[in-house]
Amino acid sequence: MRRAAPDDGRSESPAERADRQWEELVQEIRVAQTGVQILFGFLLTVVFTPHFQGLEQTDKTLYIVTVVLGSLATGALIAPVVFHRIVTGRHMKPQAVAWASRLTAVGLVLLFATLVGALFLILRVATHDAFVPWLVSGVIAWYLLCWFVLPMWARFHHTKDD
Repeated sequence: MRRAAPDDGRSESPAERADRQWEELVQEIRVAQTGVQILFGFLLTVVFTPHFQGLEQTDKTLYIVTVVLGSLATGALIAPVVFHRIVTGRHMKPQAVAWASRLTAVGLVLLFATLVGALFLILRVATHDAFVPWLVSGVIAWYLLCWFVLPMWARFHHTKDD
């Protein structure tokens, strides 16, 4: 039996809705996974370069924190696939979608932190300039605007009242 969804006018069953939401989420995750895996792979190679040993302890600590954040982001963004694989066939797709969505959100926040850490480390090592924190702050503001402020603004202004 089909029923119309009250918020978007779609005529789909709860199972169809969960299937559609899962497919949409998987497409979103693919984009984020690719970015975090490339960044994380790059970060892993840095420690094996000759220049790394000459870094100040502060930069090495920043590197370690950034690598750990990248690892956590990778884990969180891969977790929905593992979650889905474990619960497949258990008739809990709506719950799987909800958990995968939460894991993806956590992964994106961790990716945000990884990008900021990597940018700060690279600019700090490359320039040794006191302007670096201000530049990174500007990039943080840009990420927040693009990733959170604009989508929340659109959600608030374009969501119909029930």
